[in-house]
Amino acid sequence: MNAKQRRRFAFAATLVVAGGVAAVLVVFALKDNVLYFYSPSDVFAKHVQAGVNFRIGGLVVVHSVDRGPGADVRFAVTDGRAQVPVRFHGVLPALFREGQGVVALGAIDEAGTFDASEVLAKHDERYMPPEVVAALKKAGRWKEGPQ
Repeated sequence: MNAKQRRRFAFAATLVVAGGVAAVLVVFALKDNVLYFYSPSDVFAKHVQAGVNFRIGGLVVVHSVDRGPGADVRFAVTDGRAQVPVRFHGVLPALFREGQGVVALGAIDEAGTFDASEVLAKHDERYMPPEVVAALKKAGRWKEGPQ
């Protein structure tokens, strides 16, 4: 190996090491911040501290929705193993209902209630926009029932 090849090898090795160090630093800096949401079980398992903003996702517990005065709403979110009470003040999405999937943004308080500032409702995987249904019916390709 001549001097020019040694310099190239040293340069390539330096690039590989620097890239690895940069990747490790990015992973440690992000930690759990890249997580889309916590399930109720994750909230208890990870001991999320009060006041830390995060997203919680799960199903709205049936018969848990309690509409208070004004736009106050209380409900519980579950993943089947644990459930977290949620408090929200505002207008809920049209797709929000018991038994349906939701993702809420907010923080848990000292009492263990998730104080949501935003609630997103998830439709099921069979949802199809009404315009598409109309177009399929017009084309004679629409089938009623589960598809």
